[in-house]
Amino acid sequence: MALVLYDTMAREKREFIPANPRRVTMYVCGPTVYSHAHIGNFRAAVVFDLLFRVLRHHYGTNAVVYARNITDIDDKIIRAAQETGEPIDAITAKYAAIYREETAKLNVLAPTLEPAATAHIAEMIAFVERLLAEGFAYAAEGHVLFAVDRFGDYGRLSGVDRDEMIAGARVEVAPYKENPADFVLWKPSKEGEPGWDSPWGRGRPGWHLECSAMIEKALGETIDIHGGGQDLRFPHHENEIAQSACVHRGAPLARYWAHNGFLRMGTEKMAKSLGNVVLPRDLLKRWHGEVLRWALLSAHYRQPLDWSDALLEQSKRQLDRFYRALAEAPDVAPAAPPAEVVAALDDDLNMPEAAARLHALRDAAAQAQGEEKARALAALRGAGALMGFFAADPADWFRSAPGDGPSAEEIEARIAERAEARKRRDFATADRIRDDLAARGIVIEDGPKGTTWRRE
Repeated sequence: MALVLYDTMAREKREFIPANPRRVTMYVCGPTVYSHAHIGNFRAAVVFDLLFRVLRHHYGTNAVVYARNITDIDDKIIRAAQETGEPIDAITAKYAAIYREETAKLNVLAPTLEPAATAHIAEMIAFVERLLAEGFAYAAEGHVLFAVDRFGDYGRLSGVDRDEMIAGARVEVAPYKENPADFVLWKPSKEGEPGWDSPWGRGRPGWHLECSAMIEKALGETIDIHGGGQDLRFPHHENEIAQSACVHRGAPLARYWAHNGFLRMGTEKMAKSLGNVVLPRDLLKRWHGEVLRWALLSAHYRQPLDWSDALLEQSKRQLDRFYRALAEAPDVAPAAPPAEVVAALDDDLNMPEAAARLHALRDAAAQAQGEEKARALAALRGAGALMGFFAADPADWFRSAPGDGPSAEEIEARIAERAEARKRRDFATADRIRDDLAARGIVIEDGPKGTTWRRE
């Protein structure tokens, strides 16, 4: 079965056929690095990591070029610098590093390329100059704006009407705008703000311009896949499409558009503006990164996902079952992922179906013996590797991710206390420590090589 993706532009599933199978290109809008990203931001990182893995499986590790940008100049970044007194480059470097560290803990592969906005200012200025030369933009009072009415396909991706376009514009309606929906390509820097010299005065790029310029520089005029969260369809991706098509004489920006659904807390999407965010920084203190990854992939990527402690607990239980099976042959090497797992992922990244296939593989391994069991577990490992799971040693898995239970340090201290009690032949105290730990979900096992423990 060929890889099929739902194309937002076409509003249907389409077989994925890259322009060049030896260089498959994908771009995904990355983080704006002014603070900690919330777990809702990580859904896109995990979803498109899964797609990256599937593309590499089909076309080869070196054939897929995946760019995920860093937005390191933005109103929010400037505001953070003003509020904290820290230099902008220190803030952006700090939170970019945190984002990389946290995504890595969720088994998210590093992208092939990670272009940063401030490293592409010259390309952005040149991009704006070309739009002006072609008559698709105009300069006014130190600003340069894209004239929406001069691009006939504006709104095709998102399907929004003109009133929504105006409401969605990120710049307030100003007297220098010919049309309220026109969006900023370049804007003047205020006193004390960072800026770069340009033909229109000292200023900085608009948000939408950044991605178009970085895509052109890193990947080319037309890429295979452009991805991001559903909330980016309008205005961000709509504006990217317009300015790129106008610079490239009608050439499409992307041949396929893919968008993941929202993460919800209750009935509302998770967003910093709503104050209902949960940070990976805090979640990773309680849960292994694979638990967060499983939870983020537990619904189909295009559907909304309700985030809760119950979802995390359920995800942990399911992964525990896989790791118990893998613990029977911890040294088995991963085999090629079974065709039925690949087929599920090829159907528009149908992770729920792929997860069902994983469970079937685990059940088959439980019924097998000897070499047959080893082969079944190798297939399970291979399927997990394709999907970004089972990277931990099974023994370590059951000693990590405490949830609300005791930390590893606390457990080790209690085991040492129990060992001292046994030396004193105080078996009542030793038994009480064992029972206390068991009540907290910790299983103690005494063997010829000493005492070991695992989480239940």
